Amino acid sequence: MKKMFVLYAMVFAFILPGIGAAETKGEKSESVSMMDQMVVTASRVEEKRKEITSNITVIAEEEIRLSSARDIGDLLAEKGIGFVKKYPGNLTTIGIRGFKAETHGIDLEGYIIILLDGHRIATSNISKIMTKNVERVEIIRGPASVQYGSTAMGGVVNIITKRGKDKPAAFVEGVLGSYNFQEWSIGASGKTYGIDFSGSFTTSSMDDYENGHGDKFHNSGYGDKEDCSLNIGYEFLPGNHLSFIYTNYDAEHVGNPEYITANDLDDNKDTSNRSLDFIYNGRTGNGAFTWQTRYYDGKDETKHFDPVASNPGWGWDDGIPYKKTIDHKGAQAQVSYNQEHIVVTAGFDWMYYETKSNTYSPKNTEYDNPAGYILAKTILLDQRLIITGGLRYDDYEVDMKDEGGKETDDNICPRIGAAYLLTDYLKIRVNYGEAFRMPSANQLAADYTSYYTHYVGNPDLDPETSRTYEGGIDFFYGFFNSSLTCFFTDFDDKIDDYTVEPGVTSWKNIGEATISGIEGELSFDIGAFFDLSCSIKPYANFVYLNKYEDKETHDDLMYTPDLHITYGITASDLKGFSANLNITYTSEQDITDYEYGTWAKIEKDEFTVANLTMSKKILDYNNYGSVTMKGEIQNLFDHDYEYVQGYPMPGRVFFVSLKYDF
Repeated sequence: MKKMFVLYAMVFAFILPGIGAAETKGEKSESVSMMDQMVVTASRVEEKRKEITSNITVIAEEEIRLSSARDIGDLLAEKGIGFVKKYPGNLTTIGIRGFKAETHGIDLEGYIIILLDGHRIATSNISKIMTKNVERVEIIRGPASVQYGSTAMGGVVNIITKRGKDKPAAFVEGVLGSYNFQEWSIGASGKTYGIDFSGSFTTSSMDDYENGHGDKFHNSGYGDKEDCSLNIGYEFLPGNHLSFIYTNYDAEHVGNPEYITANDLDDNKDTSNRSLDFIYNGRTGNGAFTWQTRYYDGKDETKHFDPVASNPGWGWDDGIPYKKTIDHKGAQAQVSYNQEHIVVTAGFDWMYYETKSNTYSPKNTEYDNPAGYILAKTILLDQRLIITGGLRYDDYEVDMKDEGGKETDDNICPRIGAAYLLTDYLKIRVNYGEAFRMPSANQLAADYTSYYTHYVGNPDLDPETSRTYEGGIDFFYGFFNSSLTCFFTDFDDKIDDYTVEPGVTSWKNIGEATISGIEGELSFDIGAFFDLSCSIKPYANFVYLNKYEDKETHDDLMYTPDLHITYGITASDLKGFSANLNITYTSEQDITDYEYGTWAKIEKDEFTVANLTMSKKILDYNNYGSVTMKGEIQNLFDHDYEYVQGYPMPGRVFFVSLKYDF
């Protein structure tokens, strides 16, 4: 009852004040409405936010700068986008609308897609993407399989790197913090003679930390993390642009401490992710046709060491580290026809994964996925009614190499939506979308024995599918911005393993679930409202699941908090000062007790985390640059909390940095 009261109060808070504010102060707001903000993820082409029929969240560059997050995992956790699983070192995954990304393996086996500049990166571990060279993050909440294919059930996170503009500039930054944290960064960006560039290089290290109770969590630090991001482009004709994007993340001697109650002191890993991207964007002189072609190539790799053999029988106690590599590559091509009242985009995607493991089965698999799609949008009734739709066809081939055979499958996926602009700043929208996750190579084509169990694939498996209905209202008007969405999802044909006979395991479609809820976001710039020379902006967003139920057992879904709330306030002035207080609440959830080995269903406690950042330009050398000092406190109230049972996060942590921009 308490949660419902809070929820209803927030719903009214999200809608009513803004309408009244616009009516009384509308003539004083000269700000560009967020309705006109340009985004690219929802339809794979640049469009105004007011023309989107689904729910999309944008984390802008200024929000990233004010955040205490150093990687995308920390950023999404701080913003309360959804359920987070975070481990010490460098492993963080996200869940949206009750659907979760795959934590330890290949991203194709989860339900959330992570994109970097529009293409997959072969991992769901968003802590492998640093924030230094990120311009913004666009999140589609809900199904997006028509645009991006398999596993886009809960949503899509598209991390967009910076593109150089304006005159060339550079920076050098150093950060020191608790537990001997050290971070050093350099970067540059700009545009000159038709060449745009933006890049950064960061290296950091950190010792083992203490939790909120002051207990040492041994083997929770890391020896060295390096991140390089580079985006170079050249416009050789008006509207014709070539891009080269390179990212490389490499972390060594990352602690893998296991549960704090059984703290493993020597288990560690090296992990990396690399991506290379070539893009050509073009358009005709009148803009009637635009097109994009892309080729990308990348590798995600993990090496796992346990030199003292504290886990005998797991395969690496003979001194040979466990190693898993995912080589991936792909190509995209699309063309759009743009007229005043209609936009049609047709495209082709091709994606290829090869996974290799030196210890565990399956040891070598291939995944080949060509796909075609068409997306359309029409704008009617004096540009107030927007209707969108799309259709996608995917073809899959998997190959288990020496531990099975080849199998094929395919899928057709539709979506349709509509939005109506009641005013230039108030939009209502409805959307229906289907999404799917194809069976893995193991589930379709396995034929091998591991640890006395014979695994046999099932070529008759259907893709897991979902059908989502949603409706919402967006109010974006200068100093006041809000959005509210209700959604309902039917999830069918979940794939689970089962025992065919003693010693033989296979898979079948046996699971179904229903998920529904409400999500909203709100911000109000008090400074703009009162025409002050500073910005003071309180904000809040929430996700509430009122139903997340297994259809067969009628039990709540495991590892699914029903409520996330993020709220806080930012402030900045014209003299180089800015601050941000951010508070995130995650409700209780049902989990399985693996830490103490009972395997019973238990309730994991709710928790709240507060982070504070403050920065001030302390020196200004005019033509020779400026120096900014920044202070950060993570876990401000020193709470003992954990995203995953048995893996407590650090207690109160302090950071201070100096940044020279020139």
